[in-house]
Amino acid sequence: MMHLSPELLDEVAGGSHHDPHAVLGIHAGDAPGTWVIRTRRPLAETVTAVFDDGRRVPLEHVRSGIWEGTLDGRRGPYQITATYADAPDYTADDPYRHEPLVGDLDLHLIAEGRHEQLWNVLGAHVIEHDGSRGARFAVWAPNARAVRVVGDFNGWDGTGHAMRSMGASGVWELFVPGLGSGSTYKFELRTRWGTWVTKADPMARFAEVPPATASVVTESSYEWSDGDWMSSRGRTTPLSKPMSVYELHLGSWRAGLSYRDAADALVDYVTSLGFTHVEFLPLAEHPFGGSWGYQVTGYFAPTSRFGRPDDLRYLIDRLHQAGVGVIMDWVPGHFPKDDFALARFDGDTLYEHGDPHRGEHKDWGTLIFDYGRREVRNFLVANALYWLEEFHVDGLRVDAVASMLYLDYSREPGEWTPNIHGGRENLEAISFLQEVTATAYKRYPGIAMIAEESTSFPGVTKPTDHAGLGFGFKWNMGWMNDSLTYISRDPLYRGHHEGELSFSYVYAFSENFILPISHDEVVHGKGSLIGRMPGDHWQQLANMRAFLAYMWGHPGKQLLFMGQEFGQYAEWSEGRELDWWILDQPAHRQLQSFVGNLNRVYRDESALWSRDSDGSAFTRLGAPTWNPNVQAIARRDWHGNTIVMVCNFAGNPVYDYELDMPEKGVWQEILNSDAQEFGGSGVGNLGMVTAGDDHRARMILPPLGVLWLKHAPHAHIPSPTQG
Repeated sequence: MMHLSPELLDEVAGGSHHDPHAVLGIHAGDAPGTWVIRTRRPLAETVTAVFDDGRRVPLEHVRSGIWEGTLDGRRGPYQITATYADAPDYTADDPYRHEPLVGDLDLHLIAEGRHEQLWNVLGAHVIEHDGSRGARFAVWAPNARAVRVVGDFNGWDGTGHAMRSMGASGVWELFVPGLGSGSTYKFELRTRWGTWVTKADPMARFAEVPPATASVVTESSYEWSDGDWMSSRGRTTPLSKPMSVYELHLGSWRAGLSYRDAADALVDYVTSLGFTHVEFLPLAEHPFGGSWGYQVTGYFAPTSRFGRPDDLRYLIDRLHQAGVGVIMDWVPGHFPKDDFALARFDGDTLYEHGDPHRGEHKDWGTLIFDYGRREVRNFLVANALYWLEEFHVDGLRVDAVASMLYLDYSREPGEWTPNIHGGRENLEAISFLQEVTATAYKRYPGIAMIAEESTSFPGVTKPTDHAGLGFGFKWNMGWMNDSLTYISRDPLYRGHHEGELSFSYVYAFSENFILPISHDEVVHGKGSLIGRMPGDHWQQLANMRAFLAYMWGHPGKQLLFMGQEFGQYAEWSEGRELDWWILDQPAHRQLQSFVGNLNRVYRDESALWSRDSDGSAFTRLGAPTWNPNVQAIARRDWHGNTIVMVCNFAGNPVYDYELDMPEKGVWQEILNSDAQEFGGSGVGNLGMVTAGDDHRARMILPPLGVLWLKHAPHAHIPSPTQG
């Protein structure tokens, strides 16, 4: 038996000892076959240990509310009954009679930074243990001198629920009998300076609705029905399939919808428009709605603004059953300074980097993760796997990768420290990104890891075993900037800026690209997409159709932010829903219909998506006379099917335009952005053009219009006699 000094008893009684289980609970006595039972019951008049077999052991008060008694014979489960002068008798299981629940293998993997299912060990879990049902709490806090659980179950006084240290791993653990789903809690941590800080659980899987900040004990009873989707997903890769992504902010898509409420409406809408995927702006818990979810405080907790975690599972399940993939924005680049969350979690720098030149992001006023620390990397890698495993998401779009890759990102000389080789690359962050992409693809074939990366960093989508970052896709920010600059120009002057469109073909196959028109392009004074288009209302809509048809025909996958599919004029705001009323105007409903048709034709034509990253499947087409307002390309699939896209970005039609086609014969007009059914002027080629033996075809190009032509060598050519 350990010596119980007054100081030790006072520390245990006050909930500030690092190992309260060494004093409290049941321990072998000095005499053979005896057991010493201790418990903490302040203000009690009598305390008794009552065993399941009926044995009763009276306890005597020792000091500071700690009681002690001796049991002769075998040990077993027991409860503590206490009587009080001015309160009813109270009987409860004792947290300190229970053995540790975090095993040696788990502790070893955590210390090594290799626990790929970290969420199953840390956090709060409702379990059965030693005949009791309750909640097991575990948290990583290596700098803390003591840790307590506080919550609605103990009046937010943690002195009676101090956790035990699990040694050098830095993990603390406690089983609290009687707790179930819905209990709110936080951790109180005693810093190395003796002060106490109160923090939400970094591994909490649910939280209170902001602005409340407590973590919530939760358990899932959801039964998935997307087995067909999940089994087929792993047999292919997104690169070889059609992929048009509808990006949305759930809170402002349609106001007031919960996860479950949104399921029917979102499934119907996305499938009617033919999008293959939805991409949600971050759904992890965040305190400030104006951050759109990009300043995360609960990395493992779906935001409670829209319901419980199982409600989000239901939404994703419904999308999968409808054949729609789900991508979620993920933010491992930085986290906010809110004092209830990760910042200086145990009183010292822990999740953030300790170097002031590497620990804070100047632009966003946030903190940067310490990617060189094994446990922090483990936290982030496991978090990525958590969303893929527990919520069946089909991909993660990793935010702000450029800010992670470079030590001098948004810093002036003297504000950053070079790496060990004297360079500006953040070697630890690069290693982390390689680890998370490789691990995700190993465990979940068929998913997509997507980098929002705005620089020319080499090998973003190269495999990690070839020194790449290992992403499946990279957002093509250069294409986005150049094409939006071009399309915003008056058609009268576009001919002088043809290179703004054609330059993307130079590097289109250097990475696996997604072409984004994202939320970032319709905020902060940039206006909407249609608002950038020059001309009157008709011309703006024509420019929109032409731009989207060009985007869908360009090599790469597509992403379009909500509201742009029907031409919302107002700049997006997270505080209000989209301007759905604008669909009362026929011209905007026609634009929406065009996007649906665009997606359906795109999905039907494998030449437009099966070889997106294969430069040999792409050709720029020329003509006898060059027109700077015209772009023409050909794309081929593995079976020789060919699509030609011809874009006329001038404000007037081009008649008798001659173009050297890839093959002779009939080319069917499978898409015309100027069709009258979509609000266009109806200029076209009566459904087809014909290339002669020299492969040359003559055609009419509609104003502000795009044609998609498909080779149909055996098609019937109408004549005056045969029709």
